[in-house]
Amino acid sequence: MKFTHSIALITGAGSGIGQAASIKLAKEGAKVILVGRTKSKLENTSAEICKIPNAQAAGIFTADVTSEKEVEGLAEHVQSQFGELHVLINNAGGSSQTRIMETAASEWDHVQSANLKSVFLVSRMLGKIMIDGAKKETNRQNRAIVNVASLSGHQAGAHIPHYSAAKAGVINFTRALALELSPYCIRVNSVSPGFIETPLTEEGLENEQFVRAIKKNTALKRVGKPEEIANIISFLASSEASYMTGSDVLADGGWLIM
Repeated sequence: MKFTHSIALITGAGSGIGQAASIKLAKEGAKVILVGRTKSKLENTSAEICKIPNAQAAGIFTADVTSEKEVEGLAEHVQSQFGELHVLINNAGGSSQTRIMETAASEWDHVQSANLKSVFLVSRMLGKIMIDGAKKETNRQNRAIVNVASLSGHQAGAHIPHYSAAKAGVINFTRALALELSPYCIRVNSVSPGFIETPLTEEGLENEQFVRAIKKNTALKRVGKPEEIANIISFLASSEASYMTGSDVLADGGWLIM
């Protein structure tokens, strides 16, 4: 299995892509640490992992990853309870619908924090644990960070200017972090999903006209599933992607080629 003897931490692990990625990594042998704001959602993901034959029990830590203090607490927990970290998946995020001229500064700040500041804080504090672990090894074990960006980071989405800007920031932050962590052989990549069945798109996907528009403008003529993105995350986080760093993998069903 890809992640035997590996400890992996996933933010936003309670639903959608984060939940699917947590389950995928657990199936591949990782000891996963589930992070999110809602304990009941994390417990649901943990229960799903418990159903996997021979999977290790998942750890749970509730935190708002936009809060520096709470991310500090998360890092202290990982250091004291596990003493090591090999894989970090920055998946937490969220958005709202608004036009630029109607966007309040507070709403802009909230979306930027959820999608970009969170990636910075978690990468900085948890990355230190990964660096310390790498320094102790002579033959360095696979270590990787995967940031979940978005198609909207490549092409601005309608009425989500704050989200599009933040996800474009995630893609470029990924490149900067990849360069900074390269001396420690810690790889950093991102994945940019298109329209995926998640809580973020749930309301829109209840609109038949919206779904028809997605199918019309997507080469594969369908919405994606969280498990499909989880497969890409698993690949990027594994040693199978050992020569990839600073890259973004676009998984949009062919939206941009239409």
